[in-house]
This record gives sequence, C-alpha cells and structure tokens, in this order.
Amino acid sequence: MMNVIFAGVGGQGVILASKILMEVAMGAGYDVKESEVHGMAQRGGSVDCNVRFGEKIYSPLIEKGTTDFLVVFELLEAMRKLEFLKPDGCLIVNRVRVDPAPVQAGLATYPDDIEEWITENIGNHLIVDTGPVLKELKSQKALNIVMLGILSSYLEFDEKQWKDAIPRTVKKKFVEMNLNAFSMGRELSRQLRTK
Repeated sequence: MMNVIFAGVGGQGVILASKILMEVAMGAGYDVKESEVHGMAQRGGSVDCNVRFGEKIYSPLIEKGTTDFLVVFELLEAMRKLEFLKPDGCLIVNRVRVDPAPVQAGLATYPDDIEEWITENIGNHLIVDTGPVLKELKSQKALNIVMLGILSSYLEFDEKQWKDAIPRTVKKKFVEMNLNAFSMGRELSRQLRTK
C-alpha cells in the first residue's frame, strides 16, 4: 500500500496532480482511493489531496504519521502537513513562498527558516527550485506536472504509464506542455538526487 499527499495553495494544480497519479495507479491494476480538501482554494487557501493505492484500499483518508510521500508545492504548506509524514517517508517540497492571507494583511510573518529546519530535521527530503524549469516552459501553471514528474522518479510505474495518463487527464491544448513539464520534472529529480 502507498500513501501520497499532495499539498499546496489554490491555483497550483494540486487536485490535477492527484488525478493523474490515480489514473496511473488504476491503470496498473491497483485499488485507488482519494480524498481532497480545498476550502478557500479560490482565495489562495490550503489545498491537499490524499491518494492511496494498493491491493485493497478501504479508506481514502491518510492517518498522521503514515504518508510515504508528501509532495508540497509551497514551503509553508510543508510545515502544515509534516505530521502526516511517516518517519522514513519522503518530503518533496517546492522552494517557493506564497504568502497566506494573514501575512498579506500584516497580521503574521512568514517564517524565514523553513528550508533550514527541513534540512536539519527531515532525513529523507528533496527541496526543489522549480523556477528555472517553469521559466523555460513559459508557464507557472505547469508546476503541478513538474512536481509530479519529480515524484514519478520515486515510484514503481514506468515513464510510459505516466505519459499515457496525462493526455487522458488534461485538456487537449495543454497535453504537449504537460508532457514536457513531466519530462523536465523527472530530469530535475535525477539531477538533484545524483548530487
């Protein structure tokens, strides 16, 4: 059984990333369950999706301390979800800051030491700077698929399974860009993990 949580803020494509993973896992013959939370997503609020797959899955919800992969599209959201990561689980986090409403209103401050804390306290982590890749793709909207490409390099499914699932999940006019974003995410993961 595999437990994956995608987390980010509204507009980052968290839900689409989870749908593609579900498509790949179902195509590989696994039982798949998913749960999503997107309360204030339209206003830049937190969004997260639980995806579970295995031989037989009974509940879509992932318990605290049992997540194999926590894939986070924004730094502060990583801190919000860390309690779900299991001790030997892997945190994959995008090095980007999106100020939540209290910070924008001047009622709170955004922590400056998140990356440092992750490095010191989370053994299995990958902090990713997706900025250059997104600039090359000419679209910030490709963030979710770049992050999915990174995650894919850790999972058992082969590249073809992912590339077959993307056209079935995204709008036709965005297929080529998303396939490129996925490949660039896989390559970025390879580069970072061989350093």
